[in-house]
Amino acid sequence: MPSIPYPTVHPPTRVLMGPGPSVMEPSVLNAMGRPTLGHLDPAFLEIMDEVRVMLRAVFRTDNDLTMPMSGTGSAGMETVLVNLIEPGDRVLVGICGVFGQRMAEVASRAGAEVVKVEGEWGRALDPDALRKVGGSFKALCLVHGETSTGVLQPMEEMRGIADELGALLIMDCVTSLAGVRVEIDSWGVDAAYSGTQKCLSCPPGLAPITLSPRAQHVLSQRKAKVASWYLDLTLIGSYWGEERAYHHTAPINAIYGLHEALRVVLEEGLEQRWARHAAVSQHLYEGLGAQGLELRVPREERLAPLTAVAVPEGVADARVRAALLKDHDLEIGGGLGPMKDNTWRIGLMGAGATKAHAELCLSGLRSVLG
Repeated sequence: MPSIPYPTVHPPTRVLMGPGPSVMEPSVLNAMGRPTLGHLDPAFLEIMDEVRVMLRAVFRTDNDLTMPMSGTGSAGMETVLVNLIEPGDRVLVGICGVFGQRMAEVASRAGAEVVKVEGEWGRALDPDALRKVGGSFKALCLVHGETSTGVLQPMEEMRGIADELGALLIMDCVTSLAGVRVEIDSWGVDAAYSGTQKCLSCPPGLAPITLSPRAQHVLSQRKAKVASWYLDLTLIGSYWGEERAYHHTAPINAIYGLHEALRVVLEEGLEQRWARHAAVSQHLYEGLGAQGLELRVPREERLAPLTAVAVPEGVADARVRAALLKDHDLEIGGGLGPMKDNTWRIGLMGAGATKAHAELCLSGLRSVLG
């Protein structure tokens, strides 16, 4: 037999300040290394119950159907859309970045008639543009924290607009959950999804989702089965609910990690955590301004955990990011879509939202830009 060609992996230590994954909580990584249990072991079922309680607290909701899906944030998006949308449904999607585009694509693949309201990348959508569409829709889909642009979409008006359209209100909060204010119940959001690898400071691989009673009623009235067996909430919900019906083998150790991440969030306190992200981001803004670097998003529309920075004229985007990685073990992200090659995306998320990390990034940019 040939000898094993590769040694045990020893990845380098990086400071993750891109659009995700983020800096991990050490206690989360420790939790994930604890003994694996069976997915129906009573001790594990108790952990599952605690995860659901803590997720409801972080989402600020009383929704019973709140749980993590096995998969990344995009699996959360697909879960919500394929469960609530049936072929022929009209769906209105607000788009001002990559993840609005992705919502439209997933809704289309679910058979929806998708109507798009497109806005400028780097700016929040105008609520009046959504209101002017008129007509009747099954769902209004919006991105709360647009990871591709660093824009925070105000949500307070959106329930009223959804009501005018007769629509469910669906929200992407992948980069906003646990980093800025998210109020599922008081904003009247019917369905939302997130990811563990952003402001929760947990490795990628789980997608928290929550559905309101109204959304659950819509799900219960479907005319056809959910197209995805794996993401069918009528099935997986029976495993996370009282029935404990087998569906698939849950990612046990990943759920340990999420349990610890949620515990850390609630121990800090949501209001305090939101304030920390805002203060650290403000420190970054001031430091970038002192270096003559321009921010892409107006102050009142900025997503605190993710800052979009204009690449100075004559500077090669990829070379700067490569130098930061090579010389400073620091990762920041490049732009997407029309922001490709002209934008840096700097993440200050969860455990990484500290002044020390902001200073490290500012120092690295100062060094590389000369």
